[in-house]
Amino acid sequence: MSSSSAAPAAKPPMRDALVAAAFRLFSEHGYEQTTVDDIVALAGVGRRSFFRYFPAKEDVVFPDHERCLTDMTAFLAAGGEGCDPVRRVCDAARMVLHMYAENPAFSVQRYRLTRKVPGLRASELSVVWRYERAMAGYLRGRFAGRSDGTLRADVIAAAVVAAHNNALRSWLRSDGQGDAVAALDHALGYVQREFGRPQETAAAAGGRSPVRLGPAPDHGDSPRPDDVLVLVTRRDAPLWRVVRELETALHRD
Repeated sequence: MSSSSAAPAAKPPMRDALVAAAFRLFSEHGYEQTTVDDIVALAGVGRRSFFRYFPAKEDVVFPDHERCLTDMTAFLAAGGEGCDPVRRVCDAARMVLHMYAENPAFSVQRYRLTRKVPGLRASELSVVWRYERAMAGYLRGRFAGRSDGTLRADVIAAAVVAAHNNALRSWLRSDGQGDAVAALDHALGYVQREFGRPQETAAAAGGRSPVRLGPAPDHGDSPRPDDVLVLVTRRDAPLWRVVRELETALHRD
């Protein structure tokens, strides 16, 4: 009868080992009291190895944001002219939430840490600003032909980030319990209903988008006196949107 010993567990990648060591020390001794030397000693590597992955100690708290920001920027750039730009940035926000949801325990631990350390909170806000700028930059390109393109891009990007943060923080405060994706979809629905294309608004509102019934005039710029146009819209639709839908139906600029 032969026997075999179990293979030793594979060591985690150095980057992951450094993050795990750092958060263990932050939990046991506090963020301010933990040094880079403490982290590398626990991880069993040298200082040069640490700085190969992280420019400074605070960067080990946010090890995944650079990759996520790069992926999100590439996703936005890959959006063709046919896609709704508002839907595209909403989907980009979902990518960020999925990054948090991949590791709920770590995300909650980081959330608690950043609430205690003002410097980390400032770093986190800087990261959020970079996500927002990436979204706004994409939207500015898509709205370049509009007189209000820059304003519209900045407002929509800020709204998407606000919706994302509302869902994310609610989930983190509940210790990662519940459906974070569903909460984000609900929050982003507000953005898509307000700024998205009518067909995308329909998807966000569960099919309750503005619908036009009746013949649209095609007798030149002005309808005949006996033409009838019925416009059906949501009860809570803002007046400016109703007017815009009416002007579109009448083929007026």
